[in-house]
Amino acid sequence: MKTAADAEEFLSMADQFRLGELVTEQPHPLTRKLSELAQNDLSQAIATLKEVDRLALEQLAGYADGIAALAAAVGETFAAGGRVYLCGCGATGRLSLSLETLSREGMLPPELAGRVTGFMAGGDAALIRSLEGFEDFPGYGERQLRELGFGENDLLLAITEGGETPFVIGACEAAAVISKRAPWFLYCNPDTVLARVAERSRRVLGNPGIRKLNLTVGPMALAGSTRMQASTVQMLAAGLALEHHAAPEKIQAALAEFTALAMGTDWGFIETFTAAEADRYTNGEQVLYETDAYGITVLTDTTERAPTFSQPAFENTHLPAQPPSLCYLCLPQAADSAAAWELLLRRQPRCLEWAECRAVAGLETLLGFDISKAARLHRASEMFNRFRLLAAPEGITFQLGSLGHMLPTAGAPLLFRHLLLKLVLNTHSTLVMGRLGRYEGNLMTWVKPSNNKLIDRAVRYIRELHRLRTGREADYAATARTLYKVRETLGPDEAIVLKTLDALQPA
Repeated sequence: MKTAADAEEFLSMADQFRLGELVTEQPHPLTRKLSELAQNDLSQAIATLKEVDRLALEQLAGYADGIAALAAAVGETFAAGGRVYLCGCGATGRLSLSLETLSREGMLPPELAGRVTGFMAGGDAALIRSLEGFEDFPGYGERQLRELGFGENDLLLAITEGGETPFVIGACEAAAVISKRAPWFLYCNPDTVLARVAERSRRVLGNPGIRKLNLTVGPMALAGSTRMQASTVQMLAAGLALEHHAAPEKIQAALAEFTALAMGTDWGFIETFTAAEADRYTNGEQVLYETDAYGITVLTDTTERAPTFSQPAFENTHLPAQPPSLCYLCLPQAADSAAAWELLLRRQPRCLEWAECRAVAGLETLLGFDISKAARLHRASEMFNRFRLLAAPEGITFQLGSLGHMLPTAGAPLLFRHLLLKLVLNTHSTLVMGRLGRYEGNLMTWVKPSNNKLIDRAVRYIRELHRLRTGREADYAATARTLYKVRETLGPDEAIVLKTLDALQPA
């Protein structure tokens, strides 16, 4: 049977993806009761998530010298006429594209705005939907890097939350050969642990032609959900390196400034918005997020909910049979899909027209995700269900039905405004999903195992829940084989972790 063969193929190389020892995969001690808090005490849940972010930012301050060295390398590249490239997968891919967008939008002076290129595994279309398994292939990282014109005078920032993503490692190792400028490898796990659990990471860490910036800040608020603290600190580090490339000595003060902004802002307003959005979903309704100036950050948070919590991804207008996602994005100032994507990215889209993936990664597919004003029509959006995030002189206005709030950002740099919004939206969406029962404690029971890393994560969660419920350890290989069998019969709204757990336990 193909299912059995697929399971055995995974098990034959599972030692390369057994990442449970990584700090980014560990459950955070402060959030062990997160699901209960999301259901019964939203105020405390918000305070807990804010505290996890505070601890991560506090630890990031200790890496100021390394970030300043990265900024100096960026400055040298710009001064010599070179370009700076950023790459990643999933959350780090989205932050790479976000930083390119912010560079074009005003984070860098106009003469440098076009000299930053961000890319992610699967191209721009992967902003919306992760391409299954794409990040497992280092050759794809090198291929995308070369096709984007990376040359001998250019600098690559290779960003991976865990430090073991094959796509990013492939791009990084290729950059070390192509360019006279040593690429930088940004990651969030201790070197000793990475070197022990992943041979590919050991190879990068031991390569003298690659510079490393370790940004370990502890476990994620939701175990393994690196879209949260890991991507926050990496986006802040890389963003400050770009913004302060001409004055690296400003990095330390900038880190403190952002921490003061984020922690000095009252997040309590999230409570009513979280309850209201979750209630709409419980009632079978949908929400349309509308924004004018914060498209890339709102898109990132809303699309990352699908793989993290096994929600339907944004539907494509070219494929009308797809189930609708709970939420969708609308840029009401854009007349059509092409204009919307150019507005969001501040450039024309860059998609993969490779024969093997054009159907899911090509431009035609991307434009089928119509986030223009037409989204109001194809989503049959009710005014009551429009979540508006709009720019104002004082900050960012939040509007959902009768709810309203001003998130104060007046005077804050562009990067800081987007990062503060990221923190708030990450907290909000995580707790919305908690109210919908999409995790247990701080374990992602609805994780979608779409690549080898996520298959390992699902197996680990199943084994941990099995231990908690039965007091016995489940065999890794047996659990993986059961997961593959269950995956073949998984319904559209079933949790593979919980269904596999049930299959393991005797009736």
